[in-house]
Amino acid sequence: MPDADRETTTDIIADSAYGCAGQRCLAVSVAMAVGGAREWFPESIADAATSLKVGGGLDEGVQMGPVITPASRVRIEGLIAQSVSEGACPLLDGRLASIAQQSSGSFVGPTVLDGLPAASPLAETEIFGPVLSLVHASSLKEAMAIVRRNSYGNASSIFTTSGAAARKFCNEIPTGNVGVNIGVAAPMAYFPFSGWKGSFFGVLHAQGRDAVAFYTAEKVVIERWPQEWSRRF
Repeated sequence: MPDADRETTTDIIADSAYGCAGQRCLAVSVAMAVGGAREWFPESIADAATSLKVGGGLDEGVQMGPVITPASRVRIEGLIAQSVSEGACPLLDGRLASIAQQSSGSFVGPTVLDGLPAASPLAETEIFGPVLSLVHASSLKEAMAIVRRNSYGNASSIFTTSGAAARKFCNEIPTGNVGVNIGVAAPMAYFPFSGWKGSFFGVLHAQGRDAVAFYTAEKVVIERWPQEWSRRF
């Protein structure tokens, strides 16, 4: 949102997008700059991504390592190329990254793709790599409408200093895991992991009481004891 704290929001989203080289299930792949946020967020997140030190994960000072396989690198680079062909502007292109002192490893540098069309298939793709696509919306209403059209509903977060905006988002957004100023909206173990729409497969959510219920034979007893009947205890 335009009123989000700029420094904190940038730091948290950068960590979500590029931590573990984006290879975790709730890493942010798409960020929407709402209204006036378009004036500062693209540049801010690109600067944060540029500052990350990429290299071997065991080397001191390294903040982001390689992706897991050469095939993963090829797939990620293909998705970057696809988004550019659809009109996204690469503010930072990880395909061009030069990793010092690395003779091997499947490296993709931090990538920021600005202006991805909201209707692009990439907006519904879990890239599982260090790629953040930016979509622009004029209002919170428009941003939530874009989320509603998405086939998936695993997690979403809002960054704002407005309690009213946060409450509206939490009540109306059609995703199972919701964050407010949180980069990875993963619930603690005693809460259900609540993916919605195409992000959920099965009959019960994992974690919490839902997970226990899967292994439990539940029993329901319905009773009636009319007053004229004698009950003995």
